[in-house]
Amino acid sequence: MDIGSKVRAIRNRKKITIAQMCEGTGLSKGFISNLENNNTSPSINTLQTIANYLEVPLPYLLLEKKQHMRVVRKNERTYSTFNNLKIEHISSKGGLRLLSVEFPPGASMGEANAHQGEECHLVLEGKVLAEQGEDSVILEEGDSFSWNASVPHFVKNISDKKAVVLIAVYSDTELNDLF
Repeated sequence: MDIGSKVRAIRNRKKITIAQMCEGTGLSKGFISNLENNNTSPSINTLQTIANYLEVPLPYLLLEKKQHMRVVRKNERTYSTFNNLKIEHISSKGGLRLLSVEFPPGASMGEANAHQGEECHLVLEGKVLAEQGEDSVILEEGDSFSWNASVPHFVKNISDKKAVVLIAVYSDTELNDLF
């Protein structure tokens, strides 16, 4: 864990001197120097004091680099197709994926399917039919819906114009077979 570098980066970004930090936390200059150089492992209480002074949540100081914000620039996104649907893979982090799915007129996801996890959909454009189990609803631009994805579900464009749906999918397991 690289807590010290993170503390130093936050302190520098906020233009706080080591002397100011010592005064605000009650910690010695030597301790803060050792911490920022990763030469010491502070207690949780000490980290909480530092987090409070720097005005950051304690868990942020404990996150590993791979758990920090992940940015995907528009020109770095990947695209795929599935059942005549154009899929833009906007972002993914851990078990969460965000997709923009373009449904040509009359196109659908195919047969009703089920997988682990949760899904949330926002109709950005067009008109779609969403079915899950015995439930069926027609949704238009601006409408949203969500469901437990372990129940067979299906989405179809029911208009003569393209439909675009923003889909957030969360699962604790890998979803390689989804789109």
